[in-house]
Amino acid sequence: METTDKTAPVIPEKDRNAVSMDLLHRMRLHGMAAAFAESLQATFAETMTPDSFLNWLLSREWDYRVARNIERLVKSACFRYNDASVAQIDYTLPRGLDRNQMERLASLEFIRKGDNLFITGCSGTGKSYLATALGYEACKAGMKVLYANATKLMGSLKIAKNKGVIDTELKKLEKTQLLILDDLFLVPLDAKERAHLMEIIEDRHGRKSIIITSQLPVADWYEAIGDPTVADAILDRIVHTAHRIELTGESVRKIKATRRK
Repeated sequence: METTDKTAPVIPEKDRNAVSMDLLHRMRLHGMAAAFAESLQATFAETMTPDSFLNWLLSREWDYRVARNIERLVKSACFRYNDASVAQIDYTLPRGLDRNQMERLASLEFIRKGDNLFITGCSGTGKSYLATALGYEACKAGMKVLYANATKLMGSLKIAKNKGVIDTELKKLEKTQLLILDDLFLVPLDAKERAHLMEIIEDRHGRKSIIITSQLPVADWYEAIGDPTVADAILDRIVHTAHRIELTGESVRKIKATRRK
């Protein structure tokens, strides 16, 4: 009979530590295995009581699993920036960003409540970076996040509609606790895009959060949506529970380039 890591017998060896390491890896206790290997290279474990040593091993395994889960969440989020961080946000730039508001948003309470966030401003003011930084915080808190360029997402949903798999794609979006729609309304929506956006909004309304970044101020979204009836329905569902960040000033890239000179 064919054997696997889970069914292969334990072969007695002189080195019990090697056997223990083998069993830990077979049981996929990789964090505990790393900690055990570390203990073999040091003397601190000798000063621990058995229950303290076990507690230490379990804590390391837990930390390992949490870290792995965060890695998976970040990877599946498909963020635009790999280095976005709330801790690295530059508040010295003249763009009207309020530190207190960002710190409140970074607590993620707005996501837990199912509220939305609008980040508006001219190109280059850091909208996508701020949205991604909050997305990273959500991943660290164990939340499922998806970043999507709005134009590309609408295009992929059109393709999904033609292939007859639109419901599957919309379900994927619905499962995320935070959806980041970047650069929405960069171009006016057509009839199919309006319908898809309406479905996304309706699926999440009052339950799950959306961060929308846009170069257009919120006051211009009605016209960008195009159809008055659909615009009323969409905006009525997202505006009233939304937090807003309105960035001003020049491009961050331009400002930083000037500072380096």
